[in-house]
Amino acid sequence: MPEIASLSRLYVRPGFLLRRAHQISAAVFEDECRELGLTPAQYGVLTVLNAHPGLDQSSLARALGFDKVTMLRVLRVLETRGLVRRAASPTSRRNLSITLSEEGLAVLLQAQEAAEKAYQRLMSPLDTGQRQQLVQLLQLLSDGLEDQARAPFVPPSGR
Repeated sequence: MPEIASLSRLYVRPGFLLRRAHQISAAVFEDECRELGLTPAQYGVLTVLNAHPGLDQSSLARALGFDKVTMLRVLRVLETRGLVRRAASPTSRRNLSITLSEEGLAVLLQAQEAAEKAYQRLMSPLDTGQRQQLVQLLQLLSDGLEDQARAPFVPPSGR
């Protein structure tokens, strides 16, 4: 019979640590953006739409590595808040074009300082070299395992 892993072994597994770091990252971001009521996912959508207005829902999902259900949920909240608009695409009757509303742009502009504060808080335990190394290692891990992701990550052209 195989030996059952101990708690100490569980707590040093990359998956456990990545999940925990994500929980902390989201909590720090939401704390800094509390007044704006933004989640990291919503901020990501607003940021991508600011850079690439008029993306269709599938392209927007791929630009953030979201599955279709997650994308739909995030867009519903943003649309209900009046931060994004969906309209018929000028290039395809089957797709909807998604754009920031004026309110969405205003919220995104307001969120910039809070997002930077969240980033600084999240990275505060690390020195500059460690910050760069962490990002490089996470990019290497993500790039190396992209073919195993549940949802594809395809940044829009002009990253």
